[in-house]
Amino acid sequence: MLAKRIIPCLDVKDGETVKGTNFVNLRSAGDPVELGKAYSEQGADELTFLDITASHEGRKTFTEMVSRVAATVNIPFTVGGGIGELKDVDRLLNAGADKVSINSAALRRPELIDEITHHFGSQVCVVAIDAYKDESGNWTCYLNGGRIPTGRGLFEWAHEAQERGAGEILFTSMNHDGVKAGFANDALRRLSDELSIPIIASGGAGVKEHFRDTFLHGHSDAALAASVFHFGEIPIPELKQYLHANGINVRL
Repeated sequence: MLAKRIIPCLDVKDGETVKGTNFVNLRSAGDPVELGKAYSEQGADELTFLDITASHEGRKTFTEMVSRVAATVNIPFTVGGGIGELKDVDRLLNAGADKVSINSAALRRPELIDEITHHFGSQVCVVAIDAYKDESGNWTCYLNGGRIPTGRGLFEWAHEAQERGAGEILFTSMNHDGVKAGFANDALRRLSDELSIPIIASGGAGVKEHFRDTFLHGHSDAALAASVFHFGEIPIPELKQYLHANGINVRL
């Protein structure tokens, strides 16, 4: 059985790491390159860096940061934010990224998934989905960092992304983001059971038990978190020892 992965996520704004709650109220969490290096040394399996304000100037800053990360860490890392065409992917892969994460651009133009996987391979393409569960229990996908509802359902969009060649799905529950009450395991389990590609859980990590539960009950292949790592609430070596002790296959 493949080892379950622990992935710190660094949201980058103007060259620094930030973290919020339910996609708002951002606060600084430090230098992304230094944080990435520390996580790599602590035993993180992968890293994800998201350029959350990918204006033209932000992209330049972000690309320079990707090059610095590539020179510093020895684990795979994914980058996302502002990727709308193949030249963006080319730029970031050339800077040293291993994978790219696409979200709003893929919803607006699903063919982008086909283009990336055709040119660079499925393993490069992570489709990120931000979805919100309404009072009737329906999950709707959102654009632009959770600002604009699309009318597309989580599960049908995830299926289409897989069919178009996506290598992984990164699912963030907007209801759970930053709340630290656990991952959206019912939705994650359905995604994991219906799709054949890996599912990364995002949104809701607060304690070590939440990681255990998303692997056992959500059937997630990887778990991504931010603030619990950035602010020292859960040290990665301690988390991995805990998961190992609970019978979950992790890389120690």
